[in-house]
Amino acid sequence: MAQHSFLENLLNGQAVEWKPLGEILVRTKGTKITAGQMKELHKENAPIKIFAGGKTFALVDFDDIPQKDINNEPSIIVKSRGIIEFEFYDKPFSHKNEMWSYHSQNENIEIKFVYYFLKQNELYFQKIGSKMQMPQIATPDTDKFLIPIPPLSVQNQIVQILDAFTELNAELTAELDMRQKQYEYYRELLLNFDDVNSRGGENNPFFGENLVWRTLGEVTKYEQPTKYIVQSTEYCDEYEIPVLTAGKTFILGYTDETSGICSAAINPVIIFDDFTTANKWVDFDFKVKSSAMKIITSADENQFILKYIYYWLNTLPKFDNTDHKRQWISNFSNKKIPIPPLDTQAKIVAMLDKFDTLTQSISDGLPREIELRQKQYEYYREVLLSF
Repeated sequence: MAQHSFLENLLNGQAVEWKPLGEILVRTKGTKITAGQMKELHKENAPIKIFAGGKTFALVDFDDIPQKDINNEPSIIVKSRGIIEFEFYDKPFSHKNEMWSYHSQNENIEIKFVYYFLKQNELYFQKIGSKMQMPQIATPDTDKFLIPIPPLSVQNQIVQILDAFTELNAELTAELDMRQKQYEYYRELLLNFDDVNSRGGENNPFFGENLVWRTLGEVTKYEQPTKYIVQSTEYCDEYEIPVLTAGKTFILGYTDETSGICSAAINPVIIFDDFTTANKWVDFDFKVKSSAMKIITSADENQFILKYIYYWLNTLPKFDNTDHKRQWISNFSNKKIPIPPLDTQAKIVAMLDKFDTLTQSISDGLPREIELRQKQYEYYREVLLSF
């Protein structure tokens, strides 16, 4: 009732007409282009965006594709294969020719209102597409889909409300990205001791300190986690001991097992995935799921602070494991790490810990805020479009 009363207040007794999408908007074809051509033509900051499936796109110049294939109207792009979804775009664009798009030439139709209504019904189109071996929909599926047409003033009010939620989410996401980049900048700065010109080491406030270079194998010890492997994967959030992976998931679940526990609360460790090279700092007791990792500790904390090693380890470029070897012994243990005096290591760790704490508090808070705002947006989208 509350949902309908909200919409009824907007309508104020005005009629809503339903019409097929193909009758109220103009459907546009794309351009004939392959994935290889898109990759070849792509130029950063070029003015024309060519859409493909999912998040794939290319930026190209005006003369890279036929002029007739360039659309300058604010449009709804139908991503009709694979992940079926709708995207709104209001700059010059085109798309692969197996896709299509719609724009409005009717002054009584606000194109973005139709976009939000289609977005609200994405699941309907995804269910149609799921009947095919490769999920896909056809033009009749969208052309014949009925769209409610309230008065233009109501369309505009609905768009204004939903735009506000969308913009807020975009701002929060940008803030989160900025904070993470800020942290990464200072981490790179404080851990760069490269004395080769133009590589940035001279910008480090600790540059020029009494420095030695050692291999990771010299400054660390490692342990196979075999004795810490969990016996049962029947996890429960009410249990006490976390079961870890070095990957993005990190905590797989919790176990009630009381033996074979790594006591990292007393002596923190780095867990290092031997195949993906992902790593995590762990300062609490834990068990692991598999032996495909190393548990890294300092060879001597009086010379090599483990947290310093951990921060430096995460300045290394992402590693592409094409040989499927266990990477710690075959590769990483031979990498050379700059070792400044112990008090300098401690200062760097203290500074990065502060940045990490700040970033983590933001990274914990902002995603929750983004999730909340997304749910609010979805709620109001449903309320405002339940004709």
